[in-house]
Amino acid sequence: MPHVAAIGTYLPCWGAPHRRVAGDDEDAITLAVEAGRAALSGGGAVERVVVVSRCLPLTESSNAAVLLAGLGLDPELEVDERLGGAPATLDALSSARPRTLIIGMDLDPAGAAAVLTAEKGLHVRTAARIARSLPVRTRNAVGVVHDYGDPRLLQQRGVVASLEAAWVDTPLAVAGVEHEQALELSTGQQPRLPTVGASSGLFALADMAQSQTTGRLVGVEQASLSGITVVGGAARVYRHQPPARAIPETTFIPGADLAISLAAYERAFEAKVRWEAGKYADSDDLDFPPRYRVGDDGALATDYELVPLPRTGKVYTAVSVHMPVPGLRTPYALVIVELDECSVRALVKVTGVEPDSVRIGDRGRLVLRRIAVRSGVPDYGYAFEPQEAAA
Repeated sequence: MPHVAAIGTYLPCWGAPHRRVAGDDEDAITLAVEAGRAALSGGGAVERVVVVSRCLPLTESSNAAVLLAGLGLDPELEVDERLGGAPATLDALSSARPRTLIIGMDLDPAGAAAVLTAEKGLHVRTAARIARSLPVRTRNAVGVVHDYGDPRLLQQRGVVASLEAAWVDTPLAVAGVEHEQALELSTGQQPRLPTVGASSGLFALADMAQSQTTGRLVGVEQASLSGITVVGGAARVYRHQPPARAIPETTFIPGADLAISLAAYERAFEAKVRWEAGKYADSDDLDFPPRYRVGDDGALATDYELVPLPRTGKVYTAVSVHMPVPGLRTPYALVIVELDECSVRALVKVTGVEPDSVRIGDRGRLVLRRIAVRSGVPDYGYAFEPQEAAA
C-alpha cells in the first residue's frame, strides 16, 4: 500500500480561472516538468517515473529523455509512459513502489499534477477497479476525433453503471468528469477540479491532503473506473498555480517549415535541456552554450565538463519584437538574463507575461518550454518567467 510524501500541481497562467489554456510554448511534457519539479521541491529520492496522458507529443519515439532532463533526474531512471485518463493515473498510484514519481497531464483544460511516493506519508490503498467498454470518444490514426455525442448514455451506461458494477459506495470525490456531474456522483462537497483527464485525480488528492480529509476518491473515464481510499497521514503539497489572465492577442504569418538538423539537436541536447554550462578544469569560467577553446599555442581544447546553471536571475536587457516574423507568433519578448551566482548571461524568450511588460532588473526563473517544432520534432529549451507570472 503506497504512501504519498509530496504532491505538486501546475496550471498555465492563460485562460479562465476554471479552464486554463496551455501557452504556445507549452505541451504535455513542459506541464509534466513543472508539476514534477514542484513535487520534488521539498526533496526526496526518485527511482522510477510514470507519466500518464492522452496528449504525449511523441508517440513514435520516447519522451523520457526530455522529461528526465527537465526534472534534473538521472538519465538511467526507468520511465513508464502510459496512455490514459483519470483511472490510469490512480491505477499507477495504487500499485506504485516507494520513490516513484507519478505525473498526470492534460491539455484541454490544461494542467498537470505529480505525486512522489515514499515509505511514509499520506496512506492510500486500492478501493475499486473496473474496465468496461463504451467508446463514446475516439481518435483515428491521423488524429481526427469522433465524439458520439450522447452525454446521457455516457452518464447512465458509462459512469453510473461502472460505479454500480464496482460496488462503490458514494465517493467523497470524483475525478474525470465535469464539476456539476462530480457533485451529483459524490457526497457533494469536493472543490472544483481544474482538469478532467489524467491529472484530475491527483488534483483531487492534493485537495484532500490539504484539508486532511479521508475517504474514497474515484477516477472515471467513459466506462472505466479506478478508486483509492485515503486512509490517513500527511503529504506536503506544493502548488504552482498563478492567477488566470487573458490570452494576449498575437499575429501569425505562416512561413516555411524549417527542417531540423538532428545531428545539431543531439549535440546541443544535454546542455540545452538540462540547463548546463561547459567548464574546463584549468578555468573557473563557464561557457554557455558549451564550446571548444583554442589556446594561445593553437591547440584545440575539447575536454570540458557540464555543470548545472542557476535557474534564477534578473533581466540584463530586453527587447520586444512587434514586426511580424513568418512562422512565429508576434509580438514576443527576448531578454538577456544575468544568472545568479555566476558570470553567465543567457539569451532567452519570455514566457507567462505580456511581451512589453518586462523591464531591466526584473527577477524571475528559467523554465523548460517548447521553443519550436521542426520537422515534427519538438525542440525544447528554457524561457524566462518573471516573478509576477509565477506569483
